[in-house]
Amino acid sequence: MNDPAAVFRTLHHGRPADDPLVLPGPWDAASARVFEEAGFPALATPSAGVAAALGYADGQTPAAEMFAAVARITAAVSVPVSADVEAGYGLAPAELVERLLEAGAVGCNLEDSVDGTLLDPRKQADRLAEVCAAADGRLFVNARVDTYLTALPDGTDVVEETLTRAGLYAAAGADCVYPITAPADDLPRLSAGVPVPLNANGTPDDPACARRLGELGAARITFGPLLQLRATDAVRDLAKRLMTA
Repeated sequence: MNDPAAVFRTLHHGRPADDPLVLPGPWDAASARVFEEAGFPALATPSAGVAAALGYADGQTPAAEMFAAVARITAAVSVPVSADVEAGYGLAPAELVERLLEAGAVGCNLEDSVDGTLLDPRKQADRLAEVCAAADGRLFVNARVDTYLTALPDGTDVVEETLTRAGLYAAAGADCVYPITAPADDLPRLSAGVPVPLNANGTPDDPACARRLGELGAARITFGPLLQLRATDAVRDLAKRLMTA
């Protein structure tokens, strides 16, 4: 199979419950090479980690710089790379798809909130449908659901709201849904209620977390910016040792 997006798509399906797809998040070319050398079959960039590496706050990276960073990462490795492109930088679906393909990405994350406010789910589903149509199978679309990050009206069942949005996004053509920061206890209900693979958040502090999250229903595990933050902590510790040497 020579189609990188098809290879990446296949990695998400038919996996044992105790062996979900684990996708480390490189923030630059050097970290991407390290993860590939460790044996990971694919990678997924975190927008916050890339932003930090470029000197920006999360959500403040100019689109051109984000796509350039993704291009450097994809050029550095031979495994498929999916790119977190936040809410899409206001680009029209066809342009967003072309920018991703030009950067060498095989997939993308797209958020359904902007500046802490959830977008209308039907409008977001329409946008996702346009992205999927423009991609025509060339990109694996991971629809992020931000219901656990934003304030919901009193009395709202967060799982039901998440399932409503996830169902619309899957029907629009999304390959995967990502209820970011959903607690582990909610994963069985979420995975049972969506027809596409479920992306959950792992932690580098717990080597067994991927297996446990997989058994709860997650097909894919990502880490957001946590790996970049751990690397920064390691550099900070090194700097302290050098100062006291």
